[in-house]
Amino acid sequence: MSPRRFEMLVDLYGDERTARLLSEEAMVGSWLRVEVALATAQGELGVLETADARAIADAAVPTNIDHERLWKETRTVGYPILSLVRQIDAALPAAHRGRVHYGATTQDIMDSGLSLQLDQAAARLGELLAQFGDSLAALATEHVETVIAGRTHALQAVPTTFGAKLASYIGELARHRDRLAAARARVAVVSLFGAGGTSAAYGDRAVALRARVAQLLGLHTTDVPWHVARDGLAEFGLLCALLAGTCARFAREIVDLSRTEVAEVGEASGHHRGASSTMPQKVNPIESEAVIGLSATTGALSSALFRVMEAGHERAAGEWQAEWQVLPQLVCLSAAALRTSVSIADGLRVFPETMRANLSADGGLVMAEAYMMRLADPLGRERAHDVVYEAVGRCRETGEPLFTALRQELPTEVAATIEELPPESYLGRPHETVDAALRLWRTGI
Repeated sequence: MSPRRFEMLVDLYGDERTARLLSEEAMVGSWLRVEVALATAQGELGVLETADARAIADAAVPTNIDHERLWKETRTVGYPILSLVRQIDAALPAAHRGRVHYGATTQDIMDSGLSLQLDQAAARLGELLAQFGDSLAALATEHVETVIAGRTHALQAVPTTFGAKLASYIGELARHRDRLAAARARVAVVSLFGAGGTSAAYGDRAVALRARVAQLLGLHTTDVPWHVARDGLAEFGLLCALLAGTCARFAREIVDLSRTEVAEVGEASGHHRGASSTMPQKVNPIESEAVIGLSATTGALSSALFRVMEAGHERAAGEWQAEWQVLPQLVCLSAAALRTSVSIADGLRVFPETMRANLSADGGLVMAEAYMMRLADPLGRERAHDVVYEAVGRCRETGEPLFTALRQELPTEVAATIEELPPESYLGRPHETVDAALRLWRTGI
């Protein structure tokens, strides 16, 4: 094998457990597991002699596979299973040779092995997703009453709370959890259909054989070939990009709220964390930046999955090879984004005093809608909007607070009924919002 390319982003922020699940050793090991399950099931069903099946199970072990030879021969053949089978067969006693891989085709073994790997990877993604959701749930609970400016189009809009802001992320992760469970079920499927998808080489016990192999491997079975029907794999890869996308939305929020002029949150602090090589004052949001980079990469890679789905006839001619490259990368990038997001959330520093002070920026105009709704009853909604709009303009010209400017725009009898509204008076129902998000996260309802 050629020297491994150093992938700085994933090597710095990746998840080691996910990397092991998708390693060379794990991939070859998954193929061996499929060959063992195939031989075992064939022995049980009478396709092979029981002694042959046992001998294959004993021989199909990692120590009998020369990886250097495997990849050298794969470069010649184009696919690795021929070399794998020959090496297993060579490790058998002479009396049991010629029965390995009986009736199977290369893609049967590789696809079933991939299903094993993705099933395990999905479980790991689920663990990381749960950690992220739990971390955000704890933050939302702690800050359900921490007042912050809600922002639309990057500008202050109305007051909200930091907990209510986080609730939307929790709801999004709960939906991803459902998507992950569904996508996992659709990729954890055995593939044993023979050369052209007809199962002819497996004989009249093909259905029973497939079901038993699936059972032995802990996979689902199907009687519909999927050698070129890659929608389930595409769905899984796209889900990885979705997971990373949600992580990036959270990371972007942290970057924006960390700006010097905003300074409402900060990543965990530490000596030289986020430091600049030239500007001593810098404390850059490095983990958030990494997550955004990871997500951007998943978005670009995931587009290849639609090309993978173009595979024609009964076997791909190049589309499959694209899948080999992008699917493991998507899973690793997604796991890295989730793992790093957990670290961001767990170490997040929240500055409620700054959040509260920023609500007074721009003369407290964040309360404009609140005053408009208060005046809608005595003035009518449209008239109230116009009056507050004029007051806002005056406030920006003179620098006076909105409440002062507004009273001067109102008829005396109406002005006398209006009192200054604090941000806490116009938060909606943050407790209900957070409670609903937590209920969805914890119970799925």
